[in-house]
Amino acid sequence: MSIDIVLAGARGHGRWHLDNIRRLQDKGIVRLAGVCELTPLGPDELSEGLGTPEQSADFGALLDSTGARIAVICTPIPTHTDLALTAAARGVHLLLEKPPAPSYAEFRRMADGVAAAGVVCQIGFQSLGSHALPAIRELIAEGAIGELTGVGGAGAWARPESYYRRAPWAGKRRLNGVDVIDGALTNPLAHAVATGLALAGAPRAEDVSGIETELLRANDIESDDTSCVRVTTTRDLPVTVAATLCAEDPDEPYVVAHGTSGRITFWYKQDRVLIQRAGHGPQEYEYGRTDLLENLVEHLADGVELLVTPDATGAFMKVVEAIRQAPDPAPLPRDAWRLLPDEQRRVVPGIDGLVAAAADTLALYSELGAPWAPPEDPEEVST
Repeated sequence: MSIDIVLAGARGHGRWHLDNIRRLQDKGIVRLAGVCELTPLGPDELSEGLGTPEQSADFGALLDSTGARIAVICTPIPTHTDLALTAAARGVHLLLEKPPAPSYAEFRRMADGVAAAGVVCQIGFQSLGSHALPAIRELIAEGAIGELTGVGGAGAWARPESYYRRAPWAGKRRLNGVDVIDGALTNPLAHAVATGLALAGAPRAEDVSGIETELLRANDIESDDTSCVRVTTTRDLPVTVAATLCAEDPDEPYVVAHGTSGRITFWYKQDRVLIQRAGHGPQEYEYGRTDLLENLVEHLADGVELLVTPDATGAFMKVVEAIRQAPDPAPLPRDAWRLLPDEQRRVVPGIDGLVAAAADTLALYSELGAPWAPPEDPEEVST
């Protein structure tokens, strides 16, 4: 018996969810009952095989009329909490796209409201469904790389200037007085942060003791596009993640677990793992992945453990809050970036190496001697 689903936000990244719902519909476990968009999808926007779902701009009314049991929410970040609570009030379970909220207060309002309503919520960090994560955790627990000394993360991506014009909230810290916090670490490369914290065994808010941030921007935006953060866990482990959307040569993002006698690198979009340790040659593995919507369906049907609960993203939300509270990102000096005319994107020369060095050494840009990094101490928030 299939479960009826409503998708809120079916354009942009929502197209990925449409395709995924069609895949699961083909397996006979879900049915797309409704689509919530301000402007209805045209026939050419609905994947073949999805049928003719009901469409409405009124999310609550759509949930009522379809009787859906699950809502997938892939809408602008500031709308997440209210939409999640609208669904929860109707007993509708949730797959909520990351980042779950633009502030820790909004996150708590969402998570507490969902819990009080008795519905379950899966947060859409797809990398946390990778089978590589439990395998790496087991290797660390067995002492394969000695004692864990820290976790690094590196994301060197590229985005054209048009990326920041794709939506009114793109590249904004606030819009009409409401928090958005659409920065490199909190949205496009949020998986690097969440996955690094998971590998460090510090996914929950109470696992974090301190956060340092360095937020900069080459583009003419409010938010950061070139940033790094160092989280100190309550076990005194550093988790340093460096990110840029201004890479010279964009590459696959990764996280790396450092040990006293080796390291494990995890390219989380590819589910690929490289183990390098004393006394062994390098070993490389590829793993499968559990889809988070499928996991939610199986949780409701058979009681399978939910993979990414709100509680499991609390530490990530502490990072979002530290970035929200930090001073606005500093513009890079004009001589620190250049425009690639053919691609209409800004690049920061040398940033690729700095991002990799931060993940390798667990140091911040300023500690690595970046000429444009802030000279003062990084902004630090105790939690």
